[in-house]
Amino acid sequence: MKKLLTLLMVLLLGLGVGGGAAYGLALVLGPPPAPDAHIEHKKVETAFVPTGALVAPIVTGDGNLSGYASFEMQLEVAEADEAEVTAQIPLLLHAINMRTYRTPMAAGKQKILPDLDVLSRIAMEAATSSLGKGKVVRVVVMSARPM
Repeated sequence: MKKLLTLLMVLLLGLGVGGGAAYGLALVLGPPPAPDAHIEHKKVETAFVPTGALVAPIVTGDGNLSGYASFEMQLEVAEADEAEVTAQIPLLLHAINMRTYRTPMAAGKQKILPDLDVLSRIAMEAATSSLGKGKVVRVVVMSARPM
């Protein structure tokens, strides 16, 4: 009986000391900072810039040419950058072409369909390198037609 009472006292004392240490640590370090709800984020107006038609090779995973596809894309950019991006579309199309022949993009059983996720990623990388970082918000593939 005496051992059971001693064990119970040690357990309660341990809980008290541990809880007190946690409470003291919370007082010293303070609560976690609240998210900045009071900061207003500026909403940037965007516009879509068409790239026109782009013919790109469809390459399989082993590097073989499967065929070609015609793509039409639009770039979402800030309205302030619309004219500058429109003027640099030829550079963007060149950068996309230089990436598509190296990147496996073939999908489907016959490997003649383009993988649109891969194309979108390629176009975004090309936009960053040719137009500058942050100019293009996203790339939207409007159509893809195998040839």
